[in-house]
Amino acid sequence: MTVLDTVREFIQGKARRAVCDDCIADSIELSIRQHANHKTRELACAFGFSRRKEVCSTCKKTKNVISYAHRTG
Repeated sequence: MTVLDTVREFIQGKARRAVCDDCIADSIELSIRQHANHKTRELACAFGFSRRKEVCSTCKKTKNVISYAHRTG
């Protein structure tokens, strides 16, 4: 599994909760926070993902966050 796959699955598992790059990096044990930043910027262009400045659901700080809100039907 690639870093992108791991980040994608983590975000999708959070449902619609927004998570910042720092919390993603900590949660999936990435050694470098920039890896999370690079992958979330990449995912921001994918269908169902939204990246914006908002309060992180984990650390409660206002930062750039990403969430997944794919809707079916």
